[in-house]
Amino acid sequence: MGLSQTEVAWALAAFGGGSMLAAFSLPPLLEKVSDRTVMLVGVSLLTAGTLAGAITSSYAHLVIIWFIIGVGYSTAQTPSGRLLRRSSHPEDRPALFAAQFALSHACWLVCYPLVGILGAALGMPTTFIIMSMITLLSIALTIKLWPAGDPSDLVHTHPELPHDHPHLRKHSQDGQHKHTLIIDDLHRHWP
Repeated sequence: MGLSQTEVAWALAAFGGGSMLAAFSLPPLLEKVSDRTVMLVGVSLLTAGTLAGAITSSYAHLVIIWFIIGVGYSTAQTPSGRLLRRSSHPEDRPALFAAQFALSHACWLVCYPLVGILGAALGMPTTFIIMSMITLLSIALTIKLWPAGDPSDLVHTHPELPHDHPHLRKHSQDGQHKHTLIIDDLHRHWP
């Protein structure tokens, strides 16, 4: 848009304001709504905001779009810590959080230069459309890989374990048992 550093700073402030608003609003919301639903709404806001960027030529609209993208970003990201905690044993959490940090930054390492390259080569409207397609792909993958109503406590068996194994003594009387399932050495696959 050929604007000054001041306008860029205000747009980034709008993103930050939207992000903080979402982060402060999420704790009570997450008591009532599933993490999956909240995160999908967040990515949907990112998609809508990014797609709207393709058709805006007004700075005022751009600031509103950046606010919406900030809300979407924080809404999609904030529950991730809860997911990681729920999906790991305490002793595995540092490695899992480090892996998530590395993966998210690898995505940024790809997308940030991609935006610059595409923006310079194709223009910003086309770049906004391409980036919104990437977020739509993430929504489709989430819906496919993380089904609605996905339970955390699952009934399962361990036919490979001896009947006196500590895990079976803790959770089972007849071999079949139910507990919060975390992928680990005893639970290598989601049943």
